[in-house]
Amino acid sequence: MRYTITAATASAALFAGTAQAEVPQVITDVPPVHSLVAQVMGDLGTPDILLDQGGDPHSFQLRPSQAAALSRADILFWIGPELTPWLDRAVEGVGLRGEAIALLHAEGVHRQDYGDDHGHDHGDHGHGHDDHGHDEDHDHSAGHDHDHADDHGHDHARDDHGHSHHGHDHEHHDHSHDGLDPHAWLDPANARVWLDLIAAELAGHDPENADIYLANAEAAKARVDAAEAEVQSVLSPVGDAPIYVFHDAYGYFAGHFGLNIAGTVALGDAATPGAARLSGLRDDIAGGSGVCIFPEAQHSDAQITQLAASDEIRLGGALDPEGTTLDYGPGLYEALLLSLATTIADCVTE
Repeated sequence: MRYTITAATASAALFAGTAQAEVPQVITDVPPVHSLVAQVMGDLGTPDILLDQGGDPHSFQLRPSQAAALSRADILFWIGPELTPWLDRAVEGVGLRGEAIALLHAEGVHRQDYGDDHGHDHGDHGHGHDDHGHDEDHDHSAGHDHDHADDHGHDHARDDHGHSHHGHDHEHHDHSHDGLDPHAWLDPANARVWLDLIAAELAGHDPENADIYLANAEAAKARVDAAEAEVQSVLSPVGDAPIYVFHDAYGYFAGHFGLNIAGTVALGDAATPGAARLSGLRDDIAGGSGVCIFPEAQHSDAQITQLAASDEIRLGGALDPEGTTLDYGPGLYEALLLSLATTIADCVTE
């Protein structure tokens, strides 16, 4: 199964000659993707989402009804196996009749490794370019060869119809937070790339409504632009104040908006910090290396609360990088970005 999607693939989909009379059945993985797809579909249809409200995208388990819905889908828009290995297995198991579009591996997407918080130069934090604050002519993955034929032991291939086929060892997805960081939706430049791709794929399945999908995508990009500008304004007083977060899920957000993440409490999604790590963090905090520390939705805040017990650092509100605690729907993507920014700024500027 090859997850990389080229501009040529998208263009071919847009002008495909095989028209379908009905709006395609679309299913998505996580709330940010669902939000973007819902904006492009608009009044034509509503995409399904697999991740339940409040669910953990890293360890979710499908119900039989969800597996059945997945098998009937014409298109699956998902981040990729790096975020949801359970969905990778499910696609193989249910025999998806349509195609799986792994957005993380689409052409033009900025990808970065864990720990590479500032590997993406957006000029003035995202508005230093002429087109929506980003330059489509540059290679977002420069310095990171993420074709993923090797990085995770995968052997991916796509047939001529864009359908995905699996031939890889799922055990390589251990959430150790090494290699490619899948939280790419937290860079709004990626959202703009995805909106164009989503519109092209939907138009390829439903040519009669192609103009509507494309117009909806343009309107959605304008909303992303507005949200990006608002987030920049909210975060302006934060500057480079050092902050601590629960785990390494904010690299794209920090890199795009110029935040300074001093450290993380956990090393991975399922990792529990040991006594030695917590002791080291306490020493760092006691030395004045951080202004605020933030718990995270879906994870225990016990260690965060302990670390914030002293007067050297402030305890912030819970961050929700996947948006699973927000209201699902078209407006979630912008709300997610603003929620992260507001929670951070409220603590730092207290």
